Amino acid sequence: MKKYIEKLQFITHDIPALSHVQQAQLACEAGAKWIQYRCLTKKDEELLEDIEQIATICDDWGATLIVTDHIHLKGKADIQGFHIEDMEANFIELRKQLGEEYTIGGSSNTIEGLIRLYKEGVDYAGFGPFQITTTKPNNAALLGVEGYSKAIAVLNNLDLELPVLAVGGVTLEDVDALMQTGIFGIAASAAINQAEDLQEAYKAFYNKIM
Repeated sequence: MKKYIEKLQFITHDIPALSHVQQAQLACEAGAKWIQYRCLTKKDEELLEDIEQIATICDDWGATLIVTDHIHLKGKADIQGFHIEDMEANFIELRKQLGEEYTIGGSSNTIEGLIRLYKEGVDYAGFGPFQITTTKPNNAALLGVEGYSKAIAVLNNLDLELPVLAVGGVTLEDVDALMQTGIFGIAASAAINQAEDLQEAYKAFYNKIM
């Protein structure tokens, strides 16, 4: 069953200025149709409190709610899908656990990883890091524009249809060059939620991508 995937995915993050709920509210008011709640610092009770509020916001604005990891919260709130950051995860087993009704996204930093994600049936893939990012620090090689061009060429040559989103340090100035590589879209966090005006930043990304 092919799922709807948004070309601009907004990811919440732990920041002092705005709560996850406030970030989601502002983004939806600005037109966001895809909110990925990414919080790895709270206990289940706090997570559910956030998720329930964000789910209500997403319902009000017609946005999809994706939760990073925390698949044990399936069925406890109005969640449409999960993004799994563990690159060693078995997505065939995860699909069995979650069922077809949930959207499942995976992460990769290699072309081989993207191919595996496709074969294991993910609905979309976050591919990165594009450049240095403070949102999700790691030691993976930075892809740059060239890395995305190469990956999309390989997937096209293999006739693999997988929505690939650039993630990791993407700024507004990077969007045009990235979209020209043939990627499906962009997943953004800091460039939007840490901007002086979150809503204006979201709209600027949207206007470039859509």
